[in-house]
Amino acid sequence: MKYILPLLLLGVLALTSRPNVLPVVDPETSLYEVMRSLGAPERADIMVRPIDGASEALGRQIVLEGRLAGGNKQSAHFKCTSCHNVVREDPVLTSADPAARLAYAEANDLPFLPGTTLWGAINRESYYNGDYEKKYGDLVKAARRDLRGAIQLCATECAQGEPLGEQEMESVLLYLHAIGLKLKDLPEGAPSVKRINDAIAEKATAAGVVEELKKSYLLASPATFLVPPEDRKAGYPIIAKPNATNGKALFERGCLHCHENQRYSFFEITDEEDHKKHLTKHFPRYTRYSTYQVVRYGTSPIPGKRAYMPHYTKERMTNLQVEALRAYLAEGSAR
Repeated sequence: MKYILPLLLLGVLALTSRPNVLPVVDPETSLYEVMRSLGAPERADIMVRPIDGASEALGRQIVLEGRLAGGNKQSAHFKCTSCHNVVREDPVLTSADPAARLAYAEANDLPFLPGTTLWGAINRESYYNGDYEKKYGDLVKAARRDLRGAIQLCATECAQGEPLGEQEMESVLLYLHAIGLKLKDLPEGAPSVKRINDAIAEKATAAGVVEELKKSYLLASPATFLVPPEDRKAGYPIIAKPNATNGKALFERGCLHCHENQRYSFFEITDEEDHKKHLTKHFPRYTRYSTYQVVRYGTSPIPGKRAYMPHYTKERMTNLQVEALRAYLAEGSAR
């Protein structure tokens, strides 16, 4: 008995002297919270401010329905989902690959849109990247490294609508946090839950884990502007044969998303043969109905018709995909 008490005391001391290794995060933990737990610097542009009336529900309403707190439309022409998905759209988070994205859209019944998904936007570090400075000029300065600035630019310039007030802005941020990346979304090879929890407990290794996590997804969506082919009759000089099946997917998930029943455009497009003939006829022309023209340059808002078409960058639609779209439309118009 005289030996039992010292042994019990040694056991208690051993337990109390161990570092805290209980789980702090798990696969469902948001990446934002993981980064905070690892000691990553706070970003003022994504921290939600306490504003009366702000809520995730209102943010969801603004993004998905385009309606503000009082029920009025933020824009008479667009809503966020006109150009952006709100779910994952890329199978590989470290690559902006339009071919892989189209296959993923087919498999998951998603639109194929000109804007990057809002899913995970809260985890990126810059916005309106690359060539978007050519389009928006100095307006990009307030948006490139500031998510609030990016949201406001999108609301006023892209959506051609009203600027968001504080209540709406903080609500949208709350919603973006709700659709941010979670640990379970990261690819194999990213730091494991155990390693992250160990790093949180040890602190000394946390900075290295933060940097590894950032390599598991794109911190910015690249944007490279392209131009129509020099010879519009011949089309883009591509090596591979255009796949009309891919063209059909692009037509249904891209063109019809905005143009069917004039959902977001005054120019209606349907799956009917005469519409395909019209588009095929205008492909090589220098008109507003030329797919080469509008895919690569978009259209501009004009008085009376502020709804416009945003263009697709290299990272959102490849030249081969444009040719696949042309091949599909030509097949449909020849029937």
